[in-house]
Order: sequence, then C-alpha cells, then structure tokens
Amino acid sequence: MSSHEQPIAPTEPSQDAVSTADPAKPQPSSEQGASLPAGEESHLQKPTPMSKNALKRIRKQKEWEDGREDRRLKRKEKRHAHKFKVRAERKALVEAGVDPSIVYNRNKRAGTLVPVAVVIDCDFEQYMTDKERISLSSQVTRAYSDNRNARYKAHLWVAGFSGKLEERFNTVLQAQQRSWKGASVFAGDFVACAAEARAQMARKQTVSQMAEGEDAAEEANQHQQLLIGPLQRSLDTPVPWPRDAHDPFPLPDPEPPLDPAFRDVVYLSSDSPYTLERLEPNTTYVVGGLVDKNREKGLCYRRARERGIRTARLPIGQFMVMQSRQVLATNHVVDIMLKWLEFEDWGKAFLSVIPKRKGGKLRQENEEGGVEEAEEEAGDGEPAEEAGAADEPKGAGAA
Repeated sequence: MSSHEQPIAPTEPSQDAVSTADPAKPQPSSEQGASLPAGEESHLQKPTPMSKNALKRIRKQKEWEDGREDRRLKRKEKRHAHKFKVRAERKALVEAGVDPSIVYNRNKRAGTLVPVAVVIDCDFEQYMTDKERISLSSQVTRAYSDNRNARYKAHLWVAGFSGKLEERFNTVLQAQQRSWKGASVFAGDFVACAAEARAQMARKQTVSQMAEGEDAAEEANQHQQLLIGPLQRSLDTPVPWPRDAHDPFPLPDPEPPLDPAFRDVVYLSSDSPYTLERLEPNTTYVVGGLVDKNREKGLCYRRARERGIRTARLPIGQFMVMQSRQVLATNHVVDIMLKWLEFEDWGKAFLSVIPKRKGGKLRQENEEGGVEEAEEEAGDGEPAEEAGAADEPKGAGAA
C-alpha cells in the first residue's frame, strides 16, 4: 500500500443484501424491541376467546338489565291494582256494618324497641357464588322487613357490609340501606360490630314493663327501649348454659376460653354443643350470613370459637319434628328470635316462621299423630327458603 492510498471505511449492508438474508432466521423488529418483562403480555397476542356459556351468561345479563324499567312499571301497576282491590273490599265491609277500626286495623301498635341486638355476619363473600350473594342480599332485606314490622324490635346490624354485597345494595337495590330505620350497616367484622351494638343499646334508656304490668302501654320514645316481661324474667333468673351431651361438630383441639370482653355476645350455629334456652337482655346475637348450600361445614362455629365467643344453636330438635333435614335461612333465624320475644315460647315461634311445606310439627302433636321423627337444624344462614328480591335475575349471576 502506497502512501497515497486511503483505508476504505466499512459500509452498511445494502437493501438488496438485507432482503437476501436467510428467511429462516428471525430478524429483530423495531416493534418487538427488547424482550417483554415477566408477566407482561405483548399487544400482538390475541385475547383468549370466551366460551359459549360465558357469552350466553353475558347476553342473559344484558337482557335482564335492559328489561329493568319494564319490570319496574309492571310492579308499580300491580301495586296500584292491589290497592284499589283492598280499598273496594274494605269499603264493602264498612257498608255491611263492620267496625271501621277493625277493617282498617287502626288499633295496631307500632313496634317497640327492646334491649337485644341482632348482628348478621356477612363476611363470607369468598365462600359464595354470585347467585348465592344475590340470595344473601334478599335474606338481609327480608330480615330488616321482619324486624321493622315485629311487635318487639331488636337493634339490627349488618356486619361485613363491603365488597360485592355493598356494590349490589348501592346499585341494583338503589342504596335502600341508607333509608333504613332501626338498622345499621357496618364494614368491619362481627366482633367490632357487636361492640358498636353494645354501645348503641347503652345509649338508650331502658324502661321496665314489669313496673306497670304486662298489659301496660308499650309505648317508648326514640331514646328508650322496653325491658319486656320475657327479658325481665331472663334477668331475674340466670339462664343456664350447660354443654350438651352430644357434640354435633366435634373438634380435636380443646375448647378455648371465652373472651371476657365479649361475654354478652352469642354466635348462633347449628354446630354448637350448646342450646339456646332463652334470650337475655343487653345481649348481641350473631347470625351467620352464609349461603353456600352447606358446603362449608362448621365455618361459623369455628370462626366464633377461635375468637372466644359463646355459641349456641336454636332448640328446634327439642320442640319440632321435621320431615326432612333442612337448614334455616338467615331471615328465618332472625324472625324466630323476634317471635320468641313476642310469645316467650320456642314452639310457637318455630311454627309461625318455618314454612308449612316443610311439614314441621310440634313434638307433642307428632307423638299423637305417630309421624316418624326427623332431625331439623338451625343453620348458619343457609337457605331453607330463599327470600325473593324485588329485582333479582333468574338464571344469571349478578354482582
């Protein structure tokens, strides 16, 4: 090489050279760039197609949502037709000479608040399907209605009010819980809710009914609660709390001691080895808001036991004989306790609440009739009869 020659610089490959590259070897592209981080999908990947059943569920849900206004109008027309019918029947009775106070039920007294709290523990969302959560919301609204219309009303609370249950109330049920009277919702667990219920009862002035007699007026203002005869008798004579000889849900570990800070709380569960004899004043009774077709055995009982909370089961087996083994819905358990406050008789309370189609009979009547006995259990809020919601889709899940 002479001194006049310059070194040749390397040149970039021409377009023709690039096009003639081996097609079998993948060429890097500006779109792909570096490899994607772990767990991140490329936008070039196609989404997984939905199954036919999933598409069918979405279509049914959309059809249900589209028909919501039509259903509302039909319900409104039905209510108006029922009102006109009742007015016509009452008018005919009055014209026939029946006492108007009886026809129009003017002597009916408003419900009286008593120093008893009922907490529905709804903190079981992860154990239920969408359809079961819809059923639970219906049972909660039915429990509120039963308590509102009861002769003796309890302090009603809904614990674990969050997640999809709260979403359904705020959307489908139009946030009706915000207008509830005598009932409250609580996002925390049942133990914290029981503490709130205790404080609420303490803020009310307790008036004894026994001082003026059983037949005295049952009027109490908004700052008072009435200590009715059944609760007064439970206070005068301490309620026994013996352990049953038969343990329906034996556990291997020894029973932990009770939490002294929550001795006034009782969790109702059919798996408890204790039987509820009477309701006590200034006590909170927790009902499991669990709709799972009895898949989760002993879930409510274990939850209460681990927290050092007293447990008990309703004495259905002592008073009733059923034709089949069933579990009571959440609203049924609440209503049975409200009926006991009115009758002070578990047999009457069970007969007035448990659906007749279940063939339940009092043990005395059963012995006379010779019907074969079957066992009935009061459950952790699982449905014996699902309370129908006013706007609940059939055959399609909803939040």
